[in-house]
Amino acid sequence: MVAVAASALPSAAAGNVEFIRARSDKREYRRLVLPNALECLLIRDAETDKAAACMEVGVGSFSDPEGLEGLAHFLEHMLFYASEKYPGEQEYTKYISEHGGSSNAFTSSETTNFYFDVNVDNFEEALDRFAQFFIKPLMSQDAVLREIKAVDSEHKKNLLSDGWRMYQLQKHLASKDHPYHKFSTGSWETLETKPKERGLDIRLELLKFYENYSANLMHLVVYGKESLDCIQSLVERLFSNVKNTEQRSFKCPSQPLATEHLQLLVKAIPITDDDYLKISWPVTPNMHFYKEGPCRYLSHLIGHEGEGSIFHIIKELGWAMDLAAGAGSDSTEYSFFSVSMRLTDSGHEHMEDIIGLVFKYLRLLKEDGIHEWIFDELASVNETEFHYQDKDHPISYVTDTVSSMRLFPPEEWLVGASLPSKYAPSRINMILDELSPERVRIFRESKKFEGSTDCAEPWYNTSYSVENVTPYMIQQWIQKAPTEMLHLPKPNIFIPKDLSLKEVHEKVRFPTVLRKTPLSRLWYKPDMLFFTPKVYIILDFHCPLSSHSPEAAVSISLFVDLLADYLNAYAYDAQIAGLFYSIYLTSTGFQVSLGGYNDKMRVLLHAIVKQIVNFEVKPNRFSALKETSVKDYQNFDFSQPYSQASYYLSLILEEKKWPLVEKLQALSKLEADSLAKFVPHLLSKTYLECYVQGNIEPGEAESIVQEIEDTVFNTPNSLFKSMSPSQYLIKRVIMLENELKCYYQIEGLNPKNENSSIVQYIQVHQDDAISNIKLQLFSQIASQPAFNQLRTVEQLGYIAGLSLRSDRGVWALEVVIQSTVKDPSYLDARVDEFFKTFERKIHELSDKDFKRNVKSLIDSKLEKFKNLWEEAEFYWGEIEAGTLKFDRIESEVALLRELKKDEFIEFFDQYIKVDAPQRRTVSVQVFSGNHLAEFKKAIAEADSPKTYRVTDIFGFKRSRPLHRSLKGGPGRITMD
Repeated sequence: MVAVAASALPSAAAGNVEFIRARSDKREYRRLVLPNALECLLIRDAETDKAAACMEVGVGSFSDPEGLEGLAHFLEHMLFYASEKYPGEQEYTKYISEHGGSSNAFTSSETTNFYFDVNVDNFEEALDRFAQFFIKPLMSQDAVLREIKAVDSEHKKNLLSDGWRMYQLQKHLASKDHPYHKFSTGSWETLETKPKERGLDIRLELLKFYENYSANLMHLVVYGKESLDCIQSLVERLFSNVKNTEQRSFKCPSQPLATEHLQLLVKAIPITDDDYLKISWPVTPNMHFYKEGPCRYLSHLIGHEGEGSIFHIIKELGWAMDLAAGAGSDSTEYSFFSVSMRLTDSGHEHMEDIIGLVFKYLRLLKEDGIHEWIFDELASVNETEFHYQDKDHPISYVTDTVSSMRLFPPEEWLVGASLPSKYAPSRINMILDELSPERVRIFRESKKFEGSTDCAEPWYNTSYSVENVTPYMIQQWIQKAPTEMLHLPKPNIFIPKDLSLKEVHEKVRFPTVLRKTPLSRLWYKPDMLFFTPKVYIILDFHCPLSSHSPEAAVSISLFVDLLADYLNAYAYDAQIAGLFYSIYLTSTGFQVSLGGYNDKMRVLLHAIVKQIVNFEVKPNRFSALKETSVKDYQNFDFSQPYSQASYYLSLILEEKKWPLVEKLQALSKLEADSLAKFVPHLLSKTYLECYVQGNIEPGEAESIVQEIEDTVFNTPNSLFKSMSPSQYLIKRVIMLENELKCYYQIEGLNPKNENSSIVQYIQVHQDDAISNIKLQLFSQIASQPAFNQLRTVEQLGYIAGLSLRSDRGVWALEVVIQSTVKDPSYLDARVDEFFKTFERKIHELSDKDFKRNVKSLIDSKLEKFKNLWEEAEFYWGEIEAGTLKFDRIESEVALLRELKKDEFIEFFDQYIKVDAPQRRTVSVQVFSGNHLAEFKKAIAEADSPKTYRVTDIFGFKRSRPLHRSLKGGPGRITMD
């Protein structure tokens, strides 16, 4: 660890603090306490182009008054509306969005956090608006009523979410006099109906609750580009008027679980067809011993996925698909250690064996003792990770850092609990003793429990039953648990030893083609910006035989899943050591990506390539992954309606996209021997596009690709053949018709979901620099007003917004709304009305506002890459799309500087406004169960002029021309 002194502090309100920070961290820090007791952390980053701030208030949902559940969350919503100094509604969010920024907030049990970022030149005005949240907000009666509807819409969105349902069930089965037991989100019932019945004025209750927002309970992080003295002066001026009413910080009772809430087996019925098992214990919070890190040590071992681990054994037995272990809580007074897993159907039948195996492993940890080498290995990994951490976006950094201010002494604010350094076996054994049969709570989710539950959780109506699980029963489960050999992990071979930086001999701005053969092409770029011992590698396997049928699509999907499954036990150590990989589907095959320390990268890459070459179908793993994939397809019926609308839109737009129902049918019939025959066929025609960037020399990058070619293509028994240009697989997007509005109307897949949804898609142009900047500028100008009108003013739904969309380089606008209060036909009409109203605002746009928005967009485009991954993803995006516009940012900024207002307005009139001559629109509308009458009416109506109802998606697609592809054949893309 390296301690670095903060700059000399000029004010009595500040104190000298030696912050423990990463060696690579060039930022300056200062602790400041204002006269009103508001504690601040000031951060100066001379290189930043975004400024940010986050305020954490020590008041959360645990402070909700009895009978006013969700009041803290409701107050969080209300503070965004207006203030005495800035009385215009949504003045804050409008200013932020117009100046390249974003804002949000969240309510936790004991705190509420508000945060934003903005272009550096606009920070002072943005921070002033932000400060008014905590000085003199206005909470008009009209705004109060509207925002209760938004809170209720948010709650209704969550009603059919298993994550929210199970979380509330765990809280329900706790002491009624502990705040953990409460419902915290809020709803129309808790914030409007019940308070009215009791004669309460919810606005007065809100104002009364706001009095808890006292400066002495607040922590502020401010991140800027100016000197620390300038930032301090700004903070003192803007935040000194936050009132300090000397409120006491909330202290919850230490433990929400009494004896009757332990030794429980809870069986619950989920919405989706999934089986989950969660084994949980109340434990002493890790915060009490964060330098010893006992829970981190135990979660490392219990959650390990290598050979000898709990997960490896139950996975090989075909009982589970994943496992996670660790302690968590948003309170310093209590915590839960949990082991969670997704089970297969076979795992459902072996629940007792699985629980027995978990306790068997806990017994092994006790009998085998605590190992200092394991602690030291973890400490080494954590220290390397801390000192070589990637730079994050300011908005993420301030949000992560602010929570440390409440929990740790100032010198540890930047490091928090991330560097356990004291080996204390007694602390680890203390937590291990708490993971006992006497203290356990077991939660199971499965549709198989239907008909056997006898209780319902009141807020989400989750059906469940409760049984007692005695230590004697668990002892029996331990005895009949699998006899497979449990053992501790071996020393991690992937921990990096060489963290030196390679010398860059040839400085290049953009990626270059380093190597090209009939089988592959290698793009390379050395690290010129971040000087970190890390590398990023992408191997794109272009397989023309990957998607010619639904059968091929599900076969390659299962092939990719099996590859990752086979590698998991070996490669898990790599992820612990900071070496990450993923194998995932693409529209034209599959990709392997690796990122992390370059030292052991080659070892991992060799293992992955060998697994691809030597692939075989293991029947037990095939069955388990097929079963899980079938459930995932079936569970799409229970996804959010706006996700369903987005899926139908993709089905309409994309050439050769197979519908889920056809893929499900194909998957259900797929057998292991069919997959075994398919994979060699799939790989017999493959082209490899490679990208390597980071701390790696060009010669090594070339040798990596040569090794892959030798391993994959050039072996005696290889089926691989080079591809001709005619075999290259191209996916294209349909071209909608000018001045025609298409509709696709369909019932939601889950009749019990009250939410309807609409996605209105306006197709504008194919990738072109001048059109890109005009569309981006419109999106910047219109996105906040669209949100304000559709969500805040009209209260159509919690999910509402306008954004940009690109499908294979075809750019468009899309407006998404999800609503319980209005049907999709109405929502679509309101979207049209928004564009009609906004037309006047575009035409009346002043020169000053136009220039301000152009500058804001330029500032956002010129925002520097924060880390190696961001830079590499940008360049790889250009390579993958086939555009190769590595200078895209510079060229688009140059065009923006020359853009005239009348050119922008002409673009809007030509492509975007309602009835524009080149407006091309499709409106996808998903009708919920409670909007079926409106659905029947909508599909019975005759098409009005310039509209077309899509009833057969595939017939419609066949009737439309296609946009050109931006890609050529393998190795044939040229830079021009």
